[in-house]
Amino acid sequence: MGFVFSRSMGWSRSYHNVGAAYIAEKSLSCERNYSAELEKATRTAVLSNSERILKPTPFVINDTRTDRVVERVVFEGRNSPRRFHSFSRNTLFPGRALTLSLFNNLRPACLLGFAVYDVEGIRSQVYASGSMLFPGKALSFSRNAFLFRRTNTFDAAQMNIPREITISVEQNPGRISRKGRDAAQDAVLDYLHCTRGLHFTDADHMSKNSPDFIRKLLSVVGDEQEIKHALIRFFRYHPINEFEPFFESIGLRPSEFAPFLPKGLLFLCDDRLLLENYHVLCNYGVPRIKLGRVYLEAREVFRYDYGILQSKIRSYEMLGLNSSTIIKLIVSCPLLLVGDVNSSFAKVLEEFKDMGIEYDWLGGCVSEKSSYDWSNILRLMKHLKEFGCSKKDLGELLRKHCEFLFDASGSKTYTLITLFLKSGLRMNEIMSILFEFPEVAVGNFVKNFWQGIHFLNEIEMKREDIAKIVRSHPQLLGSCCFKKACVLLSELNVGRKRLCTIILEDPNQLSQWVKGRKVRPLPGTGEEDKARYQKTEFLLRLGFPENSDEMAVAFRRFRGRGDELQERFDCLVKAGMDCQDVVKMIKVSPPVLNQSSDVIMKKIDILVNSLNYPLQTIVTFPSLLCYDPERIKLRVSMYNWLTERGFVRPMLSLSTILACSDARFVKHFVNVHPEGLQVWERLKDTCHEP
Repeated sequence: MGFVFSRSMGWSRSYHNVGAAYIAEKSLSCERNYSAELEKATRTAVLSNSERILKPTPFVINDTRTDRVVERVVFEGRNSPRRFHSFSRNTLFPGRALTLSLFNNLRPACLLGFAVYDVEGIRSQVYASGSMLFPGKALSFSRNAFLFRRTNTFDAAQMNIPREITISVEQNPGRISRKGRDAAQDAVLDYLHCTRGLHFTDADHMSKNSPDFIRKLLSVVGDEQEIKHALIRFFRYHPINEFEPFFESIGLRPSEFAPFLPKGLLFLCDDRLLLENYHVLCNYGVPRIKLGRVYLEAREVFRYDYGILQSKIRSYEMLGLNSSTIIKLIVSCPLLLVGDVNSSFAKVLEEFKDMGIEYDWLGGCVSEKSSYDWSNILRLMKHLKEFGCSKKDLGELLRKHCEFLFDASGSKTYTLITLFLKSGLRMNEIMSILFEFPEVAVGNFVKNFWQGIHFLNEIEMKREDIAKIVRSHPQLLGSCCFKKACVLLSELNVGRKRLCTIILEDPNQLSQWVKGRKVRPLPGTGEEDKARYQKTEFLLRLGFPENSDEMAVAFRRFRGRGDELQERFDCLVKAGMDCQDVVKMIKVSPPVLNQSSDVIMKKIDILVNSLNYPLQTIVTFPSLLCYDPERIKLRVSMYNWLTERGFVRPMLSLSTILACSDARFVKHFVNVHPEGLQVWERLKDTCHEP
C-alpha cells in the first residue's frame, strides 16, 4: 500500500509542547458525517527513545466543538524536533541527502499528517518523493487537481472528490543505474547484430554510444527487474528506428539529427549507400564518433555511389599526403571530399613545396576541432611574400609558428598586422617582430596587445608616449596580461602621473604587473609630503583651524595640490571679486576650486559678457560655477526668451533656473509657451555647437 488521502479539507499546522513530547498536528475540517470513516483510516506513528522504525498505532481525537478530526504524530523524548529531522533522514528517506533547512520550510505536519494504511510502506513509496513534498523530484498523482488549489476549504459534495487518492512514485528519469544501462546496451547489441544482421562492430558501437536512445528505451520498460529480457520481448513486437542510435553514435545530438531521419525507413540496411560510405570512412581510419561533423557539413559524402568516395580519398593520397593527415583533413574540412580536389588546398601544398616544407608537417598543424578556409590561408601567404618576406624566410617562420596560418585560417594574423600598422610600425619592423614572436598563441597575443594599449590609455599616458612604447616593446605588450589600471594603482599606492613616469623610464616594469602576481606598494616620495604641506598652508590661509575636524573635512573636499588651489583662488580674485567674498564662496561650495582656471574663467565670461549678469550673482549663488557652461547658457537663454514675451516672472534667481532637473524645467518653463519646445530644441543645437 502507499499513501492514501481520505476526504480532507484545509490544512492547519501547529506544535504543542506536552511535557517532553512535541506533536505535529494536521487538522482535517470536514463534515460530521465523515468522522466515522476518518476514525477507521487515521493512524499515528510513535517514535520512542529506543525504537528507530515507525509503529502504526490507532490514535484519533474527535473534536465535537469544531466538527473536525485531528491526526497527530507524536515524537517522544528529548530534543524531539531534531530527532524528527534525524528520523526523517535516516528512516523515512534512507540514502537521500536531506538538509535541515529543507525540512524547516516544509514543516513536519506536511509530511506525516496523512492517513496511512501501511506505515512500513513509507520506505518504498516516499523514497523518491517529488513535487509536492520535495520540489524537483518525479511525482505523479491520479485525480489530484484539488490538491493544488489556492483555497483552504472545499465542499466535498459539490466537488465530487474521490474517497481515496493514491500517490504513485516514479523513478527519476534523469538517472540510470550502471547495471540497467549495461543490460539495455546488451539487449540493443543482440537485437542489432543477431536479429537485424548488422556487423558486430557497428552494432557494438551503436549500442555503447547512444545514451539518449538507451534512456528512451529504459523509460519504456519501467521498473522491471530483468531489463534485458524485457527489452528483448519489446523488440519482438516493436522494431526500433535504427537511424536514431546510428546518428547518435556518430556524434550527433537528437536535436541535430531529427531533421535527417528518413521518412518511411526504420532499418539501416534499407539505406545501403549510407552504410557503404560509412564503412569506407571507418575502414580508412576516421573515428566513428567524429563522423557526425562530416554528415552535418557534407551530407553528399554519404550519398556517393560505390567506389566514388575511395577514389576521392585516393586523389589526396596522390598529392603526397599520408593517411593520418588525410584523416584530420576529412574531420576538420569535410567539404574537401565534395567535388574535385580543392584548388586552393592544392595551391597551398605547392607553396609549401616551394618553401621546402614537407607535407607531414601539415598533419601536426591541423586540428580536428577546427575548420580551415584554404583560400584565406593562400591569400595570407601571398601577402607575406609581398611584404618583403622571401620563400625561404617564410618557410622558416611557418615552421616556428604554424599558428600564423592555421589559427582562424590566418584571420588573427591579419588583425595583428593591422594593429601594428595603426600603431605606426613599418612592414620591416612588423616582419622582425613576427620572426621574434614569443611563445604565445596569436589570438592571445592580439588580445593582450590591445588590452596593454587600453591600460596605458587608462592611466592617462599621452598618445605620443603610448606610440613610443608600442614601437619599442611590442612583444612585451602582447605576451603579458596586465592587471586593471584601478587595481594596480591601488596595489602600488601611486597616482596616474607617477605611474606613467615609472613606465616611461623603464617599460620592462610592465612585466611585473601581470595578473596573478603579487604587487608590493612603491615607497613614497618627498613630493607627496610637499603637496600635503602646501595644501594645508592654503587651507590655513582660508581660516580653517589647524588639526581640527573642519580642516580634515576640507582637506578631502578640496582636490588638487596647494599651488593649484591657490592659482584657482587668484583667478576668482582677478575676475573682480573681493578676497573675503571668494573665501565665503568656496567655503559654501568647495567644488568651485576643483575646476581648472580655464574652465572657471570660461563660465564667468559666459555669465557676465554673454548673458549680462553682474559678477555679484556668483557671490550670491557660488554653485553656479559648478554647472556646465552649456547648461547655463541654454537655460538662461530660454528664460530670457520667455521673459521677453511675458510668460514667466522676471528677475528669478539663477538657482531657480539652474538647480531643477531638465524634466521639471521643461514642464514649468518650456511648455508654458505654445512654441516653447521648438525654441528649446533650436537653442539646444545652438548651445552645443563647438
